[in-house]
Amino acid sequence: MLIANRLKARLQQVLSVADVQIDGSRPWDIRVRHAGFYPRVLLQGSMGLGESYMDGWWDCAEVDQLFFKLFSAGLERRAGRKLQAVWLFMKSLVLNCQTKSRSTRVAQQHYDLGNEIFECMLDRRMVYTCGRWEHAADLNEAQEAKLHFVCRKLNLSPGMRVLDIGCGWGSFAKFAAEKYGVQVVGITVSQQQLKLARTRCSGLPVELRLADYRDLHDCFDRVVSLGMFEHVGNKNYRTFFQVARRAIRDEGRLFLATIGSSQTVRATDPWIERYIFPNSHLPCVSQIGAALDGRFLVEDWQNWGQDYDRTLMAWFHNFEDNWNCLKEKYSERFHRMWRFYLLASAGSFRSRHLQVWQMLLSPTNAAR
Repeated sequence: MLIANRLKARLQQVLSVADVQIDGSRPWDIRVRHAGFYPRVLLQGSMGLGESYMDGWWDCAEVDQLFFKLFSAGLERRAGRKLQAVWLFMKSLVLNCQTKSRSTRVAQQHYDLGNEIFECMLDRRMVYTCGRWEHAADLNEAQEAKLHFVCRKLNLSPGMRVLDIGCGWGSFAKFAAEKYGVQVVGITVSQQQLKLARTRCSGLPVELRLADYRDLHDCFDRVVSLGMFEHVGNKNYRTFFQVARRAIRDEGRLFLATIGSSQTVRATDPWIERYIFPNSHLPCVSQIGAALDGRFLVEDWQNWGQDYDRTLMAWFHNFEDNWNCLKEKYSERFHRMWRFYLLASAGSFRSRHLQVWQMLLSPTNAAR
């Protein structure tokens, strides 16, 4: 008991910087249900915090606000490097964790979990990226506004041939074909996404393929990639833009949407790496800039971080409202894992710890 009290006091000292109390009464305070929580978090950092939540060792009325507090106080920098984070950092220096052979791991672990999860959580068009909330009343309107924004930025017109890198469940492909009269080729590494996307896009001038972006050799009027760049990896950014430049005509445009980091990172968060997005990596401005050099010019670059906060909270409420339809197939530990993922992510955007960039790029005259 004495050791547990000392560990509790030590952790409370750390959390006080973020105005978070252990067993406090405010919505963002942590309520501990298992004494093993203290050493687990102090020794394992974010991994211990996430796994102990999944195991029911602690609760919080508003996990999104808790993470808003933690990130706003910069506790992820103060906590120091834990063993898992050090290992991921060292691995990123030595290995290319996003090779073609590794690219399907995230599909198998995340996107192939089951289409019913995403059908319950996303909007009616199944857009799995940030919505545009400026004039939107709900998630459906926000995602439709996002798709219109992309199509208008690309100045789409009937008959154009468009490439969608990371097409997901075909949301952009279906929308652009229906609303703007273009032909779309979409690629994904997820078999479950491909199966449903082909059904949703049936009868439209849309071709969907199971392929890695490095396999592309076609030429297009426009290229779009919404929420896929997070899986490319710093060692492959140059290759990604080289492939995109080769695939686009000289007068074409590339629209790229990606989550971004305000500082250079070499590895993703250990908990996210293990449970949500294996082999993922968030780019920073300088990494993207270096990879663009000689390939593309930046025509427009916007940050929609606050919109992603609202999008994630809408996904969370949809997921919770539909959990009864999912719980026979998925465990309560999975339920808590998914809650933690959505709410912690919302807090990270709310605090401006993470950004989400909407970029319009035009090809340079450099040789392909």
